[in-house]
Amino acid sequence: MKIEKLNDDKIRITLNMEDLREKDIDFHSFMSNPIETQDLFMDMLEKAEKEVGFVTDDYRVMIEALATSSGTFVLTVTRINPEKQRNTYKPRKINIKRKVSAVNAEKAIYCFDSFDEFLEYCKFLKNDILQHLDDFASFSKLYEYNNNYYLVLEDIHMNTHLLKSFTSGITEFAHFINDSSLFESKLLEYGNIIFENNAIKECFKHFVK
Repeated sequence: MKIEKLNDDKIRITLNMEDLREKDIDFHSFMSNPIETQDLFMDMLEKAEKEVGFVTDDYRVMIEALATSSGTFVLTVTRINPEKQRNTYKPRKINIKRKVSAVNAEKAIYCFDSFDEFLEYCKFLKNDILQHLDDFASFSKLYEYNNNYYLVLEDIHMNTHLLKSFTSGITEFAHFINDSSLFESKLLEYGNIIFENNAIKECFKHFVK
């Protein structure tokens, strides 16, 4: 982790691949788990205070997070001076703005507790991004394993405008699986394939009226 002080009210935090592995995060977990992500940022801010004297207590904090094509995160943290706020000395509040560079991801896996949960998610997409799903991910599969259902997405186009809608919506129905490539090997060996491709569209075709 590299922390740079850009000026009195702004720092830059760079996380490399080793940092991400230590904290068990990647692009999809970052986009899909806002509460855990804010906890992570709080830890980073505490480290920034110790290393470069960047104090954020009683400040409003703006964080711009960029996922780069090399797989690293670059976080630009700006604190708003209390004197510039309408009501001074409020408890620290963090606002996070996520960006992503134009890059494709290999795959992502989401776990649903039941097929009904997956079905509800498909219904949720009906009036949202269903018609543009192929623009988001080229391939999708659904597996059943240990009474849970796993949606496997491959060739994800992370520069698409659908990215934020998809990742924010799916967290209402499922949770992201870390180490997607390793876990997919387990699904291939022990899981039961439900839909071999176009899982969401096939679900609509057979189960959504």
